[in-house]
Formats: sequence, C-alpha cells, structure tokens
Amino acid sequence: MASTITHTVLAVLLCVLAVVARTNLDKQSSDFNLSKILPLFDEDGICNLVVEKQGYVCQEHKDAVSWMINSPDESLAFILADNGFDVWLANTRGTNYSRGHTSVDPNDPSYWDWSWDELVAYDLPATVQYVHDQTGQKLHYVGHSLGTLIAFAAFSQEKLLNSIRSAALLSPIAYLAQMSSFLAKTAADAFIAEFLIIFQDLYWLGIKEFAPRGEAAVKLLEDICKNPENNCSDLMTSFTGPNCCVNSSKTNDFLDHEPQSTATKNMIHLAQMIRQGTIAMYDYGSADENNKHYGQPTPPVYNMSSIPKNLPLFLSYGGQDYLSDVDDVKTLLNALKDHDADKLLTQYREDYAHADFVFGENAKQVVYDPLMAFFMLQ
Repeated sequence: MASTITHTVLAVLLCVLAVVARTNLDKQSSDFNLSKILPLFDEDGICNLVVEKQGYVCQEHKDAVSWMINSPDESLAFILADNGFDVWLANTRGTNYSRGHTSVDPNDPSYWDWSWDELVAYDLPATVQYVHDQTGQKLHYVGHSLGTLIAFAAFSQEKLLNSIRSAALLSPIAYLAQMSSFLAKTAADAFIAEFLIIFQDLYWLGIKEFAPRGEAAVKLLEDICKNPENNCSDLMTSFTGPNCCVNSSKTNDFLDHEPQSTATKNMIHLAQMIRQGTIAMYDYGSADENNKHYGQPTPPVYNMSSIPKNLPLFLSYGGQDYLSDVDDVKTLLNALKDHDADKLLTQYREDYAHADFVFGENAKQVVYDPLMAFFMLQ
C-alpha cells in the first residue's frame, strides 16, 4: 500500500475484502457495464473484473461489489480512493462472497444459526481488527442500512473503539417501529405476528437459509402482494422508497446482485424489532430459553445512549426512505441527544430514499463530499 495514504476506510453495505487505490485518473465510465460481469465474480474476482479495468490498483482478499455498481465518478469506493483513502470493502455472512467458512458448509443448517447479534459480537470486530492489523491505522467506518445497525450496537457495547477513528452511517437503522416500506405497511400488528410465525416455522422446519429468490420468499411475497394496497409492480420502490436519483439503467445491475441470502433467524430478529419497537438481542420466545442464553428472562437491550459521546459520527438520512424512517431516526437522535455537539454531524435529504445513498447519481456532491470532509477533520 502506498505510504502516502494516511486515511483508511472500511465500507460495509451489508452488502471479503478488497483494497482499492487509484493510479490512473482517466475514467472510462462510458465502458463500465457491471451487469455483463456480475456472473463472473466467483471465477475471476472483483479486482480483475471491475477495479483494475477502471485504472485502480486492487489487492484482493475476497469479493465485494455493491459500493462500485455505479461508474467510478459516482461510486463511493472509487471516490474515496481518488481522494487518497485506502479503501476496504466488507460483506456480511450468507452473501455469495462470504461463504468461505473453514469447517461448516452452507448446506449445513448450523451454518445459518445466527442473527445480526453474531455480526456485532464476532464478524464486525474480526473484520475491523483484520484491516487494522493489515494497515496499522485506525479506521473510518462507512455503513449503510444493516451496516449501520451492527455498528450502533457494537459502539453501544464499547466495541471497536480502539480501532475506529470515526463513523459515517448512511440510512441509519437502529429502531424499526415506524418503518414505512410496503412490507411494514402490510405488517400491521396482527400480520406482524403472523409474519413472525412464518419465519419461525421455517426455522424450526430446518429451513435456516432465507434465500430472497427461494420458494419460501416467493410465497411470502405472493401473500403480501394479494393486498391491493401494496404496489408490487415496482419492488425496489416498494421496499426502499421512491429513490430520486438512482439511474434506472442501474436498477437491473442492483437487482442482479441484491438482495442475497441471509439466515432465517436473522429475519426473525428483524421482525422482532419491527413488532416490539426496540433494539435488543434475539428473543428466543420464552423466559426459560432467554434465561439459558442471557441469564435473564428478556433479551438484553442495545442502549444507544451508551455510545461514547466523543465518538465522531456522521449520520445522513432521507425523507423518502421507507426502511430508515424519519421518525425512527428521530428516536435514535433523541437517544444521542447528549452526544458531544462537535462530534455528531447530521445531514437530512428530503428527496433521498434508501438506495439513493449508495446508487444516487448526485450522491458524490450531496453526501460523499461532506462525508469525506468530516473524515478529514477527525
């Protein structure tokens, strides 16, 4: 890695690792067509197929791609590299690029015995430590969606603090009680109980991988789409909100790559958050089972007000976001009301929905430039 780079960034889309540094400033974005090469990632790797073709040096540790679906002058990973940052990209468990477990095969149900609690307790700390050990630097963290949730939870337990310089959290998710995606609209109190039972039934039947294109997910979507109030003709908008600034030509690239598999247990955990309106560990369904796991009858809560007040945080959220709802973000900001004023920067974009923060054509100007300025002050 070049010795002139003094800032290291770990970007987590949740959405394994690739390091990107810019060497050629001649962008050839007109030739950039990700949809033609997505199926080849498992064979040749992201460095060869995407990064090096854009004139960047790339050191491959595993794969990651979502931060690079747009052209280099619109994709955060490339933009950070252009500005002298040492960029590391991470995936979460269950994705196509994160199945290299050393002892458990994805066909083994035990491979899927996790929720985002395990990402907080094990995966994120291990990833941060790995990058820290490789670079010898404290990191700037960028998270989007679930990548923000696991960061908030880890920070609330005072994890990662010795290795993190600051964090930028886009479409921040900590609370989900007000989530306004069509899934949540359908999931009124009675339905969310049924929704939870569906996932629990899958779990206890041994269907522990929840594949978004699998039979169980298709059946669930069919049931949701029977409700005439739900618009299933535009699923991306129905799930994420009316994105103002995503190039429609990139939607197919996004849908070719996302969403990917997760654990059924993780889906249950997220459904619990929607139903209960809290940010807590996985609820095993009874006082006895919770006592076995936690030594108490209810799951421990992740206390957002316990996040260290001097940790530099950049939060950016949108008024059209169906997943990171404005009211839920306000609940989060209220929990952070005692945060040091000079260490918490919030940005609100009335026109932005969930996908705009990653794929918006103007995201560089309205989000990424302020984000980088924030990093440079830390």
